[in-house]
Amino acid sequence: MTPSPQPPTEPTETVGHIGHPHAVPGPSARPSDGHSDGHSDPHSGGHGGGGSGGRPSDRSHDHGHGHSHGHGPAAPVSKHLRKVIAAVLIPFAAAVFVGMVVLWPGGAPGHERTGVGFDRQTQQGVVTAVEQVDCKTVNAAQVPTTAAPSTPEGRQAQAEQTGECKKATVEVSTGPDKGRTFVEVVQPGAPRQLEDGQEVVVAYAPDAPRDLQYSVIDVNRKLPMALLAGIFAAAVVLVGRMRGLFALVALVVSFGVLTLFILPAILQGSNPLVVAVVGASAIMLIALYMCHGLTARTSVAVLGTLVSLLLIGLLGSGFIDWAFLSGNTDDNTGLIHGLYPDIDMSGLLLAGVIIGSLGVLDDVTVTQTSAVWELHHADPSMGPRALYRAAIRIGRDHIASVVNTLVLAYAGAALPLLLLFSIANSSMGSVANSELVAEEIVRTLVGSIGLVASVPVTTALAALVVSADRPGSPAGAPAAGPVRGRGRRRKR
Repeated sequence: MTPSPQPPTEPTETVGHIGHPHAVPGPSARPSDGHSDGHSDPHSGGHGGGGSGGRPSDRSHDHGHGHSHGHGPAAPVSKHLRKVIAAVLIPFAAAVFVGMVVLWPGGAPGHERTGVGFDRQTQQGVVTAVEQVDCKTVNAAQVPTTAAPSTPEGRQAQAEQTGECKKATVEVSTGPDKGRTFVEVVQPGAPRQLEDGQEVVVAYAPDAPRDLQYSVIDVNRKLPMALLAGIFAAAVVLVGRMRGLFALVALVVSFGVLTLFILPAILQGSNPLVVAVVGASAIMLIALYMCHGLTARTSVAVLGTLVSLLLIGLLGSGFIDWAFLSGNTDDNTGLIHGLYPDIDMSGLLLAGVIIGSLGVLDDVTVTQTSAVWELHHADPSMGPRALYRAAIRIGRDHIASVVNTLVLAYAGAALPLLLLFSIANSSMGSVANSELVAEEIVRTLVGSIGLVASVPVTTALAALVVSADRPGSPAGAPAAGPVRGRGRRRKR
């Protein structure tokens, strides 16, 4: 008589203890030495035996396999695979580390501020009073001599001539001139209107006359941005738990690499492409291993991401040169080129393509690797070809959604520019041929090609790795039978 089983606390606790009296007869049931499964020695269940014929090693292996189902699929752990993966990734990680040491900038280079654009001295301020005044009294009414009332310029000029302006008193709240006040005139058609008590960002021009040294250039948005960041972090930790927490830590580290290494190194005059490759590789290694653990599955995702990044770098370099893209297309890039003329702007464009593609690549490669691992655990008898065919069907759906997402993301960022071309009734050919749009097209298509290529590359690597694990290893050997309910399984 077999003692009545207790309710299992984990699926792994029940394997080898439950199921012998309830085994379902069928092709998979294999009595041994004349004893049926229902009448096996009660001591054999307690010791994980496989019947009176005795295959304790198989049942012991079943216990290990059942444990992997309780805590997620285990990565291959055979020494052979560990050596192969380490032989590839350890030199790569060492090269990334050496590259960061050699290229480490030690901080951004100093320069004298030009007072143009972002290159201005700024302080914090607060609006202490707002007064409605006639625009004529503050000399804000300026009617262009050629502006017709039907034009936007003419309508704005008429509004300024007949409307009311705001005269805001602003107090500087930080810096050496803390407590100093100045007056800011806000015209009726200005996009940014000031309110009493509003926190603002003010620019300081030391060479200007005293009354004109300070001016309002923006609104202080630190509180809503900090609140939104807090909501985001809370949502990630609440849903992702410890893995979400590690993802946030990896995000902070990624921004650290970007701000402490990539940007200063480029400003110091290092090759933007080399800096981007080294920095992106460091971010990839830190983020993937921190979020997903030091496992063979993560290592395969790293390899797939690396191959895709190399492809993106080669394609981007070739097509940026072929299309004669300078990378200097707007006021910000023009200011950078003026301040640091030695920076290779086309290389900076390519560096942006590589870094911008990295985040989506991580998602694709990790998802495909996990799909292959789950398929292998669902059917350990599948070979590499069968695994690849099954996983690539998942990958095709992923390709369609990711490429569409990437294109729409770039289109959304360039929406004001697209509106300008639409207003000008420009043809699609002339719009695509302009350098400003051509940069975005090359950025989108090169990144998308890398994403598409990452699916078959990562899937093939994962299928080969998970199938090459030797049968004697704890994770590579096939299960003794399918799981039935909570811990029940048929004997083979």
